[in-house]
Amino acid sequence: MNTKNIVLGLCVNVAMILAMPAAQGAPGGVSVKPLINRDVPESAGKELLMISVEYAPGGEDPVHRHDAHGIVYVLEGSIVMGVKGGKEVTLKPGDTFYEGPADLHTVGRNASKTKPARFVVFLLKEKNKPVLIPTDH
Repeated sequence: MNTKNIVLGLCVNVAMILAMPAAQGAPGGVSVKPLINRDVPESAGKELLMISVEYAPGGEDPVHRHDAHGIVYVLEGSIVMGVKGGKEVTLKPGDTFYEGPADLHTVGRNASKTKPARFVVFLLKEKNKPVLIPTDH
């Protein structure tokens, strides 16, 4: 695949994330920045994507799924994460969270109403599939 197609695919994926509605009353909501996108030659049809996410104070994600293996690593602040059937967890800098391809991401929010939170997400996903799929539960 050429560089132009990789960049186009990354832009489409990031645009889907940025199109997510911000939580009502959350100043600034959620900000996403692409960091890297690479094919996985050993696994045909798979790609690795790494993004940086910032939750504004009080910011949160809508319920969604990724259809990917995802690992969150917290850089700053505290976030609350949870998947359907699992316990909500509050993560601080250095903590991690795993989400599998079949998981429904029911909770993703800044634990603080006064301070931002930043984290990186590593995703192993099918090429040309959306990064984020909003759902009604």
